Amino acid sequence: MPVVSSFDGAKIYYERHGSGPAILFVHGSGGHHAAWWQQVAALRDRFTVVTVDLRGFGKSDSSMSEFDGQDFPGDLIAVLDAEDLRDVLLVGQSIGAVAALRAALKRPDRVRGVALGHSLGGLDHPELSELVAADRSEAVKLPVLDRLLSRRFQEEEPARTFLFQQMGTFNVAKMADLRNLSVNGPAIDEIVASGVQVWFLAGETDAVLSVATVRRAHELLKGSFLKIVPGAPHSMYWESPSLYNAAVAEIREAL
Repeated sequence: MPVVSSFDGAKIYYERHGSGPAILFVHGSGGHHAAWWQQVAALRDRFTVVTVDLRGFGKSDSSMSEFDGQDFPGDLIAVLDAEDLRDVLLVGQSIGAVAALRAALKRPDRVRGVALGHSLGGLDHPELSELVAADRSEAVKLPVLDRLLSRRFQEEEPARTFLFQQMGTFNVAKMADLRNLSVNGPAIDEIVASGVQVWFLAGETDAVLSVATVRRAHELLKGSFLKIVPGAPHSMYWESPSLYNAAVAEIREAL
């Protein structure tokens, strides 16, 4: 499978499947390219599906002494350029959505839209920062796994829950390495001026980022779109793949 050099020479692993309008999936802090197995299988017959390992994750370069989340957008741009992808939908999960939005703003010539999955994409706005901080203060009261997957899923799907936990063991970078990803995030005016279409993709029962906070971000970002999936948790792509895949396909077809 392909490997491309990022802006600073870091080797970035990615995969390309299927054909049709392009979707590039960007994993979160506990994932890597294989976390999208339920999306690739379901969507590759209709779309070009690209998955990537950000530096420090999966099969990408993890030799750095430290990881800077500010470098992630460059990793995505390297893949977009290597595959000469245009009119792409970038779909980011959690922290991956921050990297996706930054990449889109840097290369609107290649990106048609961004779906911010369970994330505000690092939007720089004082009201939103307060809302996100309040959500986070509630989330940290829960065990980590309960923030990401519903209790019912954990009880009824122990094998898939175990696999979900194992995904992170393939990564060198950890969440503590990535906190600066949202520093100096884009302002609303910058996003509007870019012409990049932004979708907020939210789970109704997300324990990390509340629907109320996502709704407010949508209201503030004029011209954005909002898709709320009933009953879905933070890791909707894993726990509720049919609902998630349908939402992503709907967004891609609406661009």
